[in-house]
Amino acid sequence: MKSLSLKLTLAFLLVSLIVTGLAALFTWQATTREFETIVVERIQADFTAKVTTYYQEHGSWKGIAQDLFPRLTQPQQLTAPNKQPQPAPVIFALADPNGMIIVPSGEYRPKEILSKAILADGTPLEINGIVVGTILQTGQTPELSATEERYLERTNQALLLATGAAAIVALLLGAFLARSLTRPIRALTDATRAVAGGDLTQKIPVRSQDELGELTASFNQMSADLAQATQSRKQMTADIAHDLGTPLTVLGGYLEAMQEGVLKATPERITVMHTEITHLQHLVRDLRTLSLADAGQMSLNRQQVEISALLRRVASSYQLAAEQNGIRISVEAESTPLSLQIDEERIAQALGNLVSNALRYTAEGGEISLQCSVFREGALIVVEDTGTGIAPEDLSRIFERFYRADQARNLVTGESGLGLAITRSIIEAHGGEISVDSEMGRGTRFEISLEL
Repeated sequence: MKSLSLKLTLAFLLVSLIVTGLAALFTWQATTREFETIVVERIQADFTAKVTTYYQEHGSWKGIAQDLFPRLTQPQQLTAPNKQPQPAPVIFALADPNGMIIVPSGEYRPKEILSKAILADGTPLEINGIVVGTILQTGQTPELSATEERYLERTNQALLLATGAAAIVALLLGAFLARSLTRPIRALTDATRAVAGGDLTQKIPVRSQDELGELTASFNQMSADLAQATQSRKQMTADIAHDLGTPLTVLGGYLEAMQEGVLKATPERITVMHTEITHLQHLVRDLRTLSLADAGQMSLNRQQVEISALLRRVASSYQLAAEQNGIRISVEAESTPLSLQIDEERIAQALGNLVSNALRYTAEGGEISLQCSVFREGALIVVEDTGTGIAPEDLSRIFERFYRADQARNLVTGESGLGLAITRSIIEAHGGEISVDSEMGRGTRFEISLEL
C-alpha cells in the first residue's frame, strides 16, 4: 500500500467505525437496560394494583395465589393450539405482614418466612395507612409484549442503519480529507522533481493557512531564492571572467607586441601593465576575502579600538583625494571615548570602501561625514555624503557581488563591484549590521551597528 491517500482514507474509516460501533453498543445497552426498567416498573405497578384490589375486596390475603395467580399453584401445561396462551410469568413475590410468602415467585417458596433484612429490600404495600404486605422483586427477566418487542427490534434496526450510514459518510469524508491533505504533498513532490531536473522556477499555489500552507510557502520561497542564487552565480561567473579577462588581455597584448618587437618596453607601458597587475591582485584578494566570509573562516584579530580614532584614521587616508576633488571630509564623534573589541584593519577596510564610493559619487563642493555615537549596547557608525544618491531600483541590490549601479562608469574606473559586498561580509563577521538609505540628488547614508 504505497498511496498515502488510501492509507489516510482507511485510517479515517477505521477510526469512524470504531467510534460509531462503540457509540451504537453503548446506546443499545443503555436503551435495553432503561427499557427493561420501564417494563419492570409497569409490571410492578400492575401487580401492585391487582393485589391491592384483591385485598380491598376480600379484606385479607386468603386464597390470593389460587384466585389471582393459579399458574403458581398448578402444574404447567402445554398450550394447545385452540386454547388461549398462558399468562406471563410472575416476577414479583408477595409476603404478608408477618413475612410469610403468600404469592411465591422465583427463589421465594410458598409459606417461606423471610427475615427482616430481606423484607427491608422489598416495597411495603400500604392500604389506608396500614402495611399489609411487602412486594419483593425476584430479579427474573420480564417477558415483553409484542409491541415492546417490536419497539426494541426497530430501535436495534435504527442503530444498525445509523452505524452503516455513519460508515458510508466516514468513507466519503475520509476520501475527501485524504485527497485534500495529499494534494499539496503531490504538488510539492512534482515541483521537487522539477527542481531536481533543473527547472528552478517552481511556484505552488498556497491553498491553506495551516502547516501544509506554510510548507508550500516555504518551498516557493526556497525555489525563488535558489533561482536567484543560481542566476547570481551565473552572473558572478561571467563578471569574474570579464574582470579577469580585461587586464589579462591588456597584459597579453603588450607582452606579445614587445616580444615581437612591435612595441618597446617604455616606462609608460610598464606602468600600464603594472596597473593591470595591481587590479588583478586587488580582484583576487577581494574574491578570497568573500570566499573566507562565505565559509565562515574570515580571521579577525580583535583588539580594543577607540572608534573616533579609527574614523579619523580613515578620513586622513582619503583626505588628499578629497581635497583634489574639492570635497570636505569631517569626523563627528561624542566627547566620551567609545572603544570596541574589533579587527581594526578589517573595519578600516570596510569604512574605506564606503568613503571611496562616496568620493566617486560626490561632486565638487560636496561633503562626506564620518560619525560615531553610542547605540543601544554598542556603537553606531555613519558614513554620509551629499552625492548623487542611489536609485530606488538599485538600492536593494548594491550589496550584491559584482553589481554596478553605473556599469559604464565603474568599468572605466576599474571597479569590480565587490567593495560593498566585502563591507557587509566584514560587518556581519563582527556580529554587526549595515543598512543604507539614499535619495536621488541629496546623498547616501550608510549605518553600521556594532555590539560592545
